[in-house]
Amino acid sequence: MKRYWTNLSDLQAAGMIESIEPLAEVEKNFQTKIGPPLQAQIASFSEDDAAYRALTRQFIPAIEEKTILPRELDDPIGDHRHSPVEGVVHRYPDRALLKVTQLCEVYCRFCFRKEMIGHKGENLSQVELDAAYRYFESHPEVREVILTGGDPMILSNRRLMTITRRLAEIPHIKVIRIHTRIPILNPERVDREFAEFLKSLRTEKGVQILVVIHANHAAEFSEAAREAINCLLDHRVMLISQSVMLKGVNDNFKALSELMYTLVDFGIKPYYLHQMDLARGTSHFVVEEPRAIALIHELREKVSGICVPHLIQEIPAGEGKKALY
Repeated sequence: MKRYWTNLSDLQAAGMIESIEPLAEVEKNFQTKIGPPLQAQIASFSEDDAAYRALTRQFIPAIEEKTILPRELDDPIGDHRHSPVEGVVHRYPDRALLKVTQLCEVYCRFCFRKEMIGHKGENLSQVELDAAYRYFESHPEVREVILTGGDPMILSNRRLMTITRRLAEIPHIKVIRIHTRIPILNPERVDREFAEFLKSLRTEKGVQILVVIHANHAAEFSEAAREAINCLLDHRVMLISQSVMLKGVNDNFKALSELMYTLVDFGIKPYYLHQMDLARGTSHFVVEEPRAIALIHELREKVSGICVPHLIQEIPAGEGKKALY
């Protein structure tokens, strides 16, 4: 059975890095986790392929992460400021986050929660979940709950179904979103039992279920991912996307248009394209705003409108997001 790569020794043994010593300081600050399906996807491309570079840049530690700029923050979008109870972030009147787990299938090098993920306990306890449910019940303006973390789909079916069902029982909650990378990067996790459950919430509880797929490059998608996505689509689950504009990954028209075409080909509506949130050690991923806007403008000129996402920027300190284009 293949194992996860979780440290520099694993990466060196797999031939993903040449030497451990230059990255030792990075490893002290930021975690590594890459599962077997993603390992296989990386190995399917040659090292001189742009797709290979796009994958490794997103997931393999880099010496540039040692550079910490003064403007980079450990909580760049101000989650803590808007957290009334553990796990809940209530930044906008009609919707709130529920961060059900600190674990992910993969740890992205650019993640704006890269210093929180995996370090502060695995999942919300039952006591913490009960406090979150009470908070939602006492705030009837909340009609949408967004399950995030971490990656909610790393939880077992039983655990995730219990949480989702409990939210669906709150009368004023009409929409539940699940934000995840797992259907793309560990597609075997998506099974018919879970898809049928999500469909039942819509038909029996009248709750709209959306799965928000996080992907940044067309090379992340495989035939196994297509099967997982089709399983969700077959059960009337709405799929939209979130991506991040990343230097060296998708900051050119060819890569960005191929990503958007691939999303649509898989049945996923492109939704948000985020400008980088300045977490510590991520400045090497930043695409300057004029360049990002120019790329979206080029998309609008050259591809179908259904392939064009909204370019947005989270305002630091938790003030919300602004549309850039």
